Amino acid sequence: MRIVFKTDYMQDIRPWKDGYQLSLYVILLTVVFAAPWWLDAFYLGELTNVLIWAIAGLGLMILTGHTGQASLGHAAFLAFGCYANVILIESGVPFLVAFPLAGILTGIAGVTVAIPALRLHGIYLAIFTLALSILMDDLIVLAEPITGGVAGKYMGGVEIFGHLVDRWGTPEQFYWLVLAVTVLVTLGYVNLLRTSLGRSFIAVRDSEVSAQAMGIDIARTKTVSFALSCAVTGWAGALMGLYAGAFNNETFSVVISIQLLMMIVIGGLGSIHGAFLGAIVIGFLPQFLSIAKEYAGALFGGGTVAIPGLEFGIFGMILIGFILFEPMGIYGRWLKIRTWFELFPFYRKDMFKRQKSYLKTERLR
Repeated sequence: MRIVFKTDYMQDIRPWKDGYQLSLYVILLTVVFAAPWWLDAFYLGELTNVLIWAIAGLGLMILTGHTGQASLGHAAFLAFGCYANVILIESGVPFLVAFPLAGILTGIAGVTVAIPALRLHGIYLAIFTLALSILMDDLIVLAEPITGGVAGKYMGGVEIFGHLVDRWGTPEQFYWLVLAVTVLVTLGYVNLLRTSLGRSFIAVRDSEVSAQAMGIDIARTKTVSFALSCAVTGWAGALMGLYAGAFNNETFSVVISIQLLMMIVIGGLGSIHGAFLGAIVIGFLPQFLSIAKEYAGALFGGGTVAIPGLEFGIFGMILIGFILFEPMGIYGRWLKIRTWFELFPFYRKDMFKRQKSYLKTERLR
């Protein structure tokens, strides 16, 4: 049984619980930083893809996981950030200016979406954002002089301090770029949750009526949440465009929005760790299925047969399994395992019993 004794007020506000937890984060960061030296180009590219998905998951987690606003339209903001970044670079703006500006412009677009969506809740908000994702597909085609339409756009490498950073030409440098953005976004997210604004997000998620009674401006909190969520998602979209190289209106389809929501649910809603764990599932599962099909073909004879819809069918089964048996996601399961070891032999399974009733104050909404 391991007990952490608090001897300083700083222990309540710092991002890590104790030195042991900090050391684990340092070890993890060291491992991923050294990845270019122990992974080949293929798996390094896959790890880069996972980190980009994690950034997008952090963006959606701000809105859905910590503010409680369901969204099925974040693919539209991925596309907005991607095209904004490319158009700015094509206009002669340096990447180090275009990239943050693309996120800011996406955040402003999120504010314009939040204003008419403030009175929507639950399934109605999800349908509204889903319509945005579908509408973005048509807008990209209609704005062909700017976006390239169906033909799309091609984005090669970008120049940073005189060095070419390219997904295919210099995969190590591109990986470090994505890793740097991931670390900065994660640190910003951690510190956001320690502020009064971050606590306001959680209060609105748990009970809007109770949050309003405590003096929280619901409309302002939701608007800021939309802005921050869309800004982070826009940065992920810009990196996705650089990762893909070529993209058009079909690259950021509504399927991406559904995958994003599935990712944070599987990983664990309301936790930063959940965004990363869900990204690992979303990023590596297609490769796992491909390797499994090749292994099955070699074991039972015959070539590998493409099964339409297999990937999304597996995603769906995993999602249903987590909703039925582990609503807290992968990170929730890890919390239960860790707590069992920390409290043994005093652990009781009812400690994490799911709350099935909603707050009575929510009936007034």
